Amino acid sequence: MTFTLPPIAKTAERLLLEIEKAVANFPRKFRYTAGEKLREQAMGVTVLVHRAWWDKVNQVAMIERIRWEVDALKIRMQLCKGLRAFASMGQFEMLARIARELGRQAGGWFRQHSGKHPNGQNGHGRHADAQRAKKLSTRDTFQQWEVYR
Repeated sequence: MTFTLPPIAKTAERLLLEIEKAVANFPRKFRYTAGEKLREQAMGVTVLVHRAWWDKVNQVAMIERIRWEVDALKIRMQLCKGLRAFASMGQFEMLARIARELGRQAGGWFRQHSGKHPNGQNGHGRHADAQRAKKLSTRDTFQQWEVYR
């Protein structure tokens, strides 16, 4: 029996690996404080992604939690950048790009499973609730403002 992980799981694992490498090079005073928390948060996000992939019953709630956890991880990364804990700005930028991609994938996964499109369009599949976009104007409204002919 073989299985393939979704792209979000691969992105989460890549971010975890790169954060582990980055924290290993943090200065000693940050490695066991901010660095340890950053590692824990990255591991937590990766575990959540794997659980959400397998737990179909609670999937939407877990995906929403993933979105919040990725945001918290980005904030922690900003803190470490402010402390100048990263070896270089390039290293931080690389991690930020991966985190942004992870957040984008989590948002797309959430929209896919929540069934509601943010622009008022119909959701995916035949079981989606019908939605209608807001009307900006109608012909009747336009004719009310016409001047006498």
